[in-house]
Amino acid sequence: MKRRDFFSKSVMAGMAAGAAATFGGYDKLWARSSNTARYDMVAVMGGTPEAMFDMGIQELGGIGAFISRGQRVLVKPNIGWDATPEMAANTNPMLVKRIIEHCFKAGAKEVYVLDHSIDNWLNTYKNSGIERAARSAKAKVVPANSESYYQSVNIPAGVRLKTTKVHGMLLETDVYINVPVLKDHNSTRMSCCLKNAMGLVWDRGFWHGNNLHQCIADFALYERKPVLNIIDCYNVIVKNGPQGVSREDVVMMKSLIITPDWVAGDTAAAKMLGVEPEKIDYIPIAYKMGLGNMKLDSLNIRRIKM
Repeated sequence: MKRRDFFSKSVMAGMAAGAAATFGGYDKLWARSSNTARYDMVAVMGGTPEAMFDMGIQELGGIGAFISRGQRVLVKPNIGWDATPEMAANTNPMLVKRIIEHCFKAGAKEVYVLDHSIDNWLNTYKNSGIERAARSAKAKVVPANSESYYQSVNIPAGVRLKTTKVHGMLLETDVYINVPVLKDHNSTRMSCCLKNAMGLVWDRGFWHGNNLHQCIADFALYERKPVLNIIDCYNVIVKNGPQGVSREDVVMMKSLIITPDWVAGDTAAAKMLGVEPEKIDYIPIAYKMGLGNMKLDSLNIRRIKM
């Protein structure tokens, strides 16, 4: 079985099972790994969000390989929708909490959490469970609902997006960690790493009216890029995204993908969703712009089945 097949059929198997992703014949692929110490990507399956992150980040040298002692860290989950965790419209709160705990253990001075929510931000932060989880881990939860929080930045090399307004915390922190939830999306077919960055900007209407896929790729040219992308694939909306209609839209995959390369992360995530990456326009656009690697066969991927 080819390595790329690891990501391609899992969601369809889960939908056939009705309640959860059953990886069946993919067990051997999950168990395969290289013996080298450094990986471009780690994919973990079968545990809780916290346990999978503990194991996965260890394979990449720990969170301390990406942040330094004394740094101020921005953790950027998806907190877009007024929905409870089991609906999977937002990043799993327990994953967010565990990431924050690792950051502080590695010596982070401060950790901030925010997203420019679509629904009422107070309800979204609360009902997603992320506000409580983040605060219990001693992070500072920051609002993003007012234009006053944003500052204009330039993207000279952008094709369509030459300037945009980003949240001030992106500029004030030392590093940021991107924590998207994988899900179906009615505008772009999929929401994951690159699209999750839209929650850092104010003027998203321009993006939607000026080739959304190109704007998503253009924003990835901006100098402040995530040091790490941690993709929540525990519960995944496979239809009626980005917020879903009912629990029937959600498949339990119990998976996690961790990579510094957000193009590679989106490529792997697309395959988890059962979609060829080439059909999600912003992925090949970003790849051709040199923003990451969508050739999974060329990557050193560590696969773990718990």
